[in-house]
Amino acid sequence: MTDSLFQLTIEQAQARLSRKEISAVELTESVLNRILAVDNQVKAFLSLQPEAALEAARRADDRRAAGDTAPLLGIPLAIKDSIITKGVPTTCGSKILENFVPPYNATVIKKLGRAGAIVLGKTNTDEFTMGSSTEHSAFFTTSNPWNLNCVPGGSSGGSAAAIAAHEALGALGTDTGGSIRQPAAFCGVVGLKPTYGRVSRYGLIAHGSSLDQCGPLAKSVADAALLLQTIAGHDPRDSTTLDRPVPAYFDDLKRSHGFKGLKIGIPREYFIEGLAPPVEKAMRAAIALAESHGAAPVEISLPHTQYGIPVYYLIATAEASSNLSRYDGVRYGLRAPGDDMWQTYFETRAAGFGPEVKRRIMLGAYALSAGYYDAYYLKAQKVRTLIRRDFEAAFRQVDVIFAPTTPDVAFAKGANLDDPLKMYLSDVFTVMANLAGIPGITVPAGFSAGLPIGLQILGPALGESAILQAAHAFEQAADRHPPIPPI
Repeated sequence: MTDSLFQLTIEQAQARLSRKEISAVELTESVLNRILAVDNQVKAFLSLQPEAALEAARRADDRRAAGDTAPLLGIPLAIKDSIITKGVPTTCGSKILENFVPPYNATVIKKLGRAGAIVLGKTNTDEFTMGSSTEHSAFFTTSNPWNLNCVPGGSSGGSAAAIAAHEALGALGTDTGGSIRQPAAFCGVVGLKPTYGRVSRYGLIAHGSSLDQCGPLAKSVADAALLLQTIAGHDPRDSTTLDRPVPAYFDDLKRSHGFKGLKIGIPREYFIEGLAPPVEKAMRAAIALAESHGAAPVEISLPHTQYGIPVYYLIATAEASSNLSRYDGVRYGLRAPGDDMWQTYFETRAAGFGPEVKRRIMLGAYALSAGYYDAYYLKAQKVRTLIRRDFEAAFRQVDVIFAPTTPDVAFAKGANLDDPLKMYLSDVFTVMANLAGIPGITVPAGFSAGLPIGLQILGPALGESAILQAAHAFEQAADRHPPIPPI
């Protein structure tokens, strides 16, 4: 039945497309119909391109008929609205870019196009990716498909909600301090942050340049592996990308030995007061499951974990204040009238930026100001080095690390809006990977009060294969399949 094709994983859809049981047009129509049926409730998408998507699907069917076997040929995907997409409004969730239509594609979009993927539209995000709930979007708040009164996480909340609600077969998000993994955990899907430099940032609207990474959200670990395999690799347009071969992540899963002989680090600093009992119970159950399938849990210490949040928010806000200085009403985006150049700058930024973005710009400008640079920003960078060394020492003992993705399940809309610190603490277990530049993946690990819980698996730099294989082993051992939320 074509009306249920939206439930397929990428792997399942590719198999059926290859056998010519379905067409890309039928698959895309099914997903578009699903969006029409549920997105008024979920609000995952900021914009849709249904005509362009169906035309791309027809071209995909023609390519397949001509013998093309591109890895994502005919697969409909959603793209976070912080990733530049040629000819498609790209707002980054901000009024200041509300009418911005880019003249070029980000490198990841070019790679998806060559692989045959179909772009359905752009998903909602916290403004300039600054937030943990998608409540800081300038346009509307996305809902969690498992409970429409709860947030989907952020800042890639639109992409995570779209996958959880089966409004796309896969999606791209961005992760500066957990913005792929945290919403993926809240929405019960797979989310992967690659090693810093593994995926090009060219065409990614910058938040924190030393922290940002683009990565996949998907219904299964195998799908995440296939998406990462497609977008990873060196890019001469991004000097921070690593000129290293890209492993066959997807194919390597088929040759994986599961948990047998795997040393799993259990960081004592992640199992602390404040961790919700249902989340800790799910983590202990995941560790026990891995051990029963041949893994060896090893208690480890990451002693500088307590400094992760303050270090992250000093560095991220400092870099954000610098990156956002380009939005001045002169070259592109919103321009508010003013009597002179400086007044135009002031009026444009006052009207175009929301309160969270203004808060972070001010924090970052303060940390970089004369007299405070050494005390705050420079000291934060020194502690960041210590955090990275903690992980390097840990990975000399273990292969991967198991940890919670978030301290608790998704919270109610509005619950943390008046308490920025409480909102920031929802990223307490995810920011460390960005500061250290290492990869991390979250996979569904159960439910509490009807809301998903995420297991986070961290690996050494360029250790995507290790965390994918561990995540896949857990997915297989737990026998989890993408469920349909009650919407």
